[in-house]
Amino acid sequence: MLPVDHVCHTEFKAVESPLVTEGVDIPDGYMALDIGPKTIEKYVEVVRKCKSAIWNGPMGVFEMEPYSKGTFAIAKAMGESTQELGLMSIIGGGDSASAAELSGEAPRMSHVSTGGGASLELLEGKVLPGIAVLDDKE
Repeated sequence: MLPVDHVCHTEFKAVESPLVTEGVDIPDGYMALDIGPKTIEKYVEVVRKCKSAIWNGPMGVFEMEPYSKGTFAIAKAMGESTQELGLMSIIGGGDSASAAELSGEAPRMSHVSTGGGASLELLEGKVLPGIAVLDDKE
């Protein structure tokens, strides 16, 4: 799924009133720093319908207040859906794990891993180096 709107600014810094785009286009000179409110609504709706969800990567610059809304909204939706609807929620990657922790939702998830690349490789069916070494020891 791709964002349908964005929270943008011309500089990589926290500001009181960042620009929220009405669509997918980002104006010249601006950068997307978070997903917009329409995208948040769309993503939350999808999360609530899922039986399993794998999250790898924050929605925006969650370390800066005006750009944390998307990431924290998704974390909340996943935490609530895990606890109330039986969602199998897997968080993969250091940034995503940190965002889940900062949002207070990490304890509500099914599994949180700081190994983003390794998590994705495992899902792809690749043999992880640590496992390969154990296999060689037989």
